Order: sequence, then structure tokens, then C-alpha cells
Amino acid sequence: MERPKVGVGAIIRRNGKVLLSKRKNTHGEGSWSFAGGHLEFKETPEECAAREAMEETGITIKNQYIAALTNDIFEKEGKHYITIFVVSDYESGEVVLKEPEVAEEWGWFSWDSLPQPLFMPIQNLLKQKFNPFKQQARISSMQEQIQ
Repeated sequence: MERPKVGVGAIIRRNGKVLLSKRKNTHGEGSWSFAGGHLEFKETPEECAAREAMEETGITIKNQYIAALTNDIFEKEGKHYITIFVVSDYESGEVVLKEPEVAEEWGWFSWDSLPQPLFMPIQNLLKQKFNPFKQQARISSMQEQIQ
């Protein structure tokens, strides 16, 4: 197994719901996950969340902040990720399936009735009793930390 990679999950809120996609052709196939992907060189997690939201769905987001981290080991696939969850609010655009090779569909879901099965990082996030609609400790942005 190689060193862990850094993944970013964009928890996009709109009208009391969050946006999820059903994964395909990648690890976690058939499970539901947030928009997201790999953190790129010199990119903040907040920038990554905005980029991935646009690339995968065509929407823009605002008010991004780092809210939680998970340690995710995919034994079967031989992958290890540290996942940074960025909470944000929907800003504009219509959700479009822009990457049909990696997602079957997108949908808005209530936090208390998420579709199943969930992608492992989200399962690990829920074990922390995380809720993006309740006031929780905010992890300062990477940008704030380097200034």
C-alpha cells in the first residue's frame, strides 16, 4: 500500500438538503458520495471543493469552510485516503451530470434520510456524529493558517 492521498468531499447545502451522486467505474462503485476528488498541488481544500463542484455538476458554491476529516482505508482496493470535508452553500447553476463515466446520477437528499449505501468516507463521517446543518467547530481555512 502506498502513502495516503488527500481527497476532498464537498458537502453542498441547499434548502435543507445535500447533493450526492451515485458512483460508478471507481472505488466505492454503487455507493453515494459528495462532489469531490483529489486535492491538487498548491490548491486549498476550499478551492478544490469549488473546482470539483463545477467540474462534476456545473454549479457554483459559496461560503466554503473545512468542517471535518476522516481516515479512510479501502482494503480491497489497496487505497488509503485522508478525506477533508468542506461544507458549502449552493450559489448558482443547474445540476448537470457532467462526468457520466464516474457518476450515474445526482440528487438532493435530507441529512436524516441519506440514500444507501453511502461511500465509506461518509460512513466514517457519520460515526463522528457530524451534521452540516448544526453549529459545529469550524476548522480554520488553510488560507487563514498561512497568512
